[in-house]
Amino acid sequence: MCAKWENLIEDQNKVKRKPAHGRRMDPINPAPYLPQAKWSPGLGDQGWPAMFCQVLKESQKCTRRKSLLKVRAMDFITSTAILPLLFGCVGIFSLFRLLQWMRMKTYLRNVVVVITGATSGLGKECAKVFYSAGSKLVLCGRNGEALEELIRELTTSRATKVQTHKPCTVTFDLTDPGAVVAAAAEILQCFGYVDILINNAGISYRGTIIDTTVDVDKRVMETNYFGPVALTKALLPSMIERRRGHVVAISSIQGKISIPFRSAYAASKHATQAFFDCLRAEMEQYEIEVTVISPGYIHTNLSLNATTADGSRYGATDKTTAQGRNPVEVAQDVLAAVGKKEKDVILADLLPSLAIYLRTLAPGLFFSLMASRARKERKSKNS
Repeated sequence: MCAKWENLIEDQNKVKRKPAHGRRMDPINPAPYLPQAKWSPGLGDQGWPAMFCQVLKESQKCTRRKSLLKVRAMDFITSTAILPLLFGCVGIFSLFRLLQWMRMKTYLRNVVVVITGATSGLGKECAKVFYSAGSKLVLCGRNGEALEELIRELTTSRATKVQTHKPCTVTFDLTDPGAVVAAAAEILQCFGYVDILINNAGISYRGTIIDTTVDVDKRVMETNYFGPVALTKALLPSMIERRRGHVVAISSIQGKISIPFRSAYAASKHATQAFFDCLRAEMEQYEIEVTVISPGYIHTNLSLNATTADGSRYGATDKTTAQGRNPVEVAQDVLAAVGKKEKDVILADLLPSLAIYLRTLAPGLFFSLMASRARKERKSKNS
């Protein structure tokens, strides 16, 4: 474009004005009769097209110069600031995780850990991971033979590099208040004290509220709530005296939200959550830690051994339970949560975790979803 304008101006300069011969000079307009000088246009005489071309060229040069400076600046920042900063952050985070891991290992080594419900499911897997961490175990359950079998399995295992200790066993029923008090005394006799109490024992439930007897509700509450509370209260004085201890409650995601046909179980876990939240606040002055762990569905025999509305055994594995997490992985998460002294831990998939927030932020929507779930389950049972 600029070249065309320059050529046009040059052609105009070459045009010579021819005087009108044979006529007199016009005094008003003598320009055609005067001699014409050759004209070489300057920057100011070229008019706006030439000026526009010149400005455009300068602007393009400025743009290229700025782009080059920007690229050089980014190269400088990347080479001298960003990368070292990034590597530094990664190094600090790795060091923090390493220190946290070392602290966890030290915290769990040679400490006395009491685990209830240790004969099967999550309790059995917790016994394995805490034994491998070097803890001194006191394994509790209703079946003495199953506890002895677990001890043989642990002591013959060679999968650990730390010093291990032969576990002790205490057999009792959590639903018997008198047996709980006697069991607490026996537990203290094993090693003289208790560092960590893991209240894991529990029973599940399946049934409709209208068909469930109050005796079934009481049985679930005795196992899941009153039993752990009684054992915790029996062992707390020794912890307070030493100003050292850690109480862990294995609750459930249903201790935070309730789903249909699980009324007794959800009620017992809600009570568990509330009690141990209060305990955490009250025990802070004695430097005693309290952790509540809320897993989602775990692939165990929990639903198989669940009680029904009339008190009979459910005897079936739910689809959600069959698709649940591996208890070995959950036990590792429990070990990490206890080692880090976490206060409240949710070990569930994305949807159950989102449901907790939905219950708080949009309760109307949550209630509609639960009602829809109840209709679907009722329809599937009737079909």
